[in-house]
Amino acid sequence: MPVIELHVMQGYSADEKTRLCAALTNAMRIVVPAPPEAVTVMIHELDPAGYMRGSAHRSPAPALPDPVSLVRNYLTAMEAREIDTARALLAPGFSMTFPGTAPMTALEELIEWAKPRYNFVTKTYEGFEALQSPQDAAVVYCRGTLSGEWPDGTPFSGIRFIDRFEVVDGRLTRQDVWNDIAETKANP
Repeated sequence: MPVIELHVMQGYSADEKTRLCAALTNAMRIVVPAPPEAVTVMIHELDPAGYMRGSAHRSPAPALPDPVSLVRNYLTAMEAREIDTARALLAPGFSMTFPGTAPMTALEELIEWAKPRYNFVTKTYEGFEALQSPQDAAVVYCRGTLSGEWPDGTPFSGIRFIDRFEVVDGRLTRQDVWNDIAETKANP
């Protein structure tokens, strides 16, 4: 029965503390073979007046945005062709790589590349996983199936996909995409 105790400054919301507890539970379980219900997490909150570092009182840093929510918002905006909304979620230097492409840096490049491949695509999500890389990026994987319409108007569905995103400072910095569109189209 692993027990995790941590001290944080007061000021984080209940949702932010829930995200923190879930992340710590999952981090423990990647090493210790324990079911989630066996992992206990206790947060001890400190009054900022009762904490000093370097002879100065400190304030809590704002929580980072939930990277899974950020990715969901981006994918929802892209599917709805709300390009300005999607673009606002991208960091300077954002790059994306889709099957058979060199890295692209503008959403308009993606739209042009996709035009001869399909009329539209929607995603059905089977899951999202998030983890922190050793560097600054949070990594989010989403997986599921694609449905849509080929350029000739024929519908398609059930095509597997995996997207991998990197998120730094609440903005998307990278997207890598894998899917079976080419294989499905070649073998109807």
